[in-house]
Amino acid sequence: MIHTYLGETIRFEINYKNRTSFGITIDSYGNIEVQAPKATPDDRVIQLLEGNWELIQQKLKEMNDRLQGPEKKVYEYGEHFLYLGNTYPIQIIQDINLEEEHVVFEEGKLRIYVKKSDPEKIKQALKRFYYQKCKALVEKSISFYQSSFKTKPRSIRITDSKTTWGTCDSKQQLTFNWKLAMAPREVIDYVVVHEMCHMVHLNHDRSFWRLVGKIMPDYKEKESWLALSSWKMTV
Repeated sequence: MIHTYLGETIRFEINYKNRTSFGITIDSYGNIEVQAPKATPDDRVIQLLEGNWELIQQKLKEMNDRLQGPEKKVYEYGEHFLYLGNTYPIQIIQDINLEEEHVVFEEGKLRIYVKKSDPEKIKQALKRFYYQKCKALVEKSISFYQSSFKTKPRSIRITDSKTTWGTCDSKQQLTFNWKLAMAPREVIDYVVVHEMCHMVHLNHDRSFWRLVGKIMPDYKEKESWLALSSWKMTV
């Protein structure tokens, strides 16, 4: 079916079921499905869609952005970068007398201090900032959750992985992806808990997930954030 409202047109399908409540799902390709009780009039479904129109449009935009992928970074004043789950503009401050190029987060901006306003220098300064912040955030999280474990990590490293957010080997050596500094604190906590649970269970069996759920009952929400947002965690 097709419906136009507030100047926007969407296509959707209705799936009638033996249920008493309504539901709206949007898959990863932007397909919209309404679950409705049997014999529900079409105008009731339209009313439901219009009542959730703003949220539907927001989700569709997120899906479209994710499918298109992140825009190429140009490292110019005002460009936005993720930090702890929110996006902030960068402010480039050039000073040829700097001893070390660095980034400071203050007043809602990522202030980048560089000797020369060069895209590669700015990129490297940002990466060092994320590395440092990730290490501090991970260590703080490990310290907080350590009381739930009898075993302590033997080492903690921050790495540049293309495939994983974290790892734990048989020697209880933990590694974490520096891009985690772009995620909300609670998502960082989840990855930390996930890898610490591997100190007890090296695989992903039921015992492992029971332990994760015991420590962090809403861990699936954190997994969902990573699944939906990882595409934009880039420098």
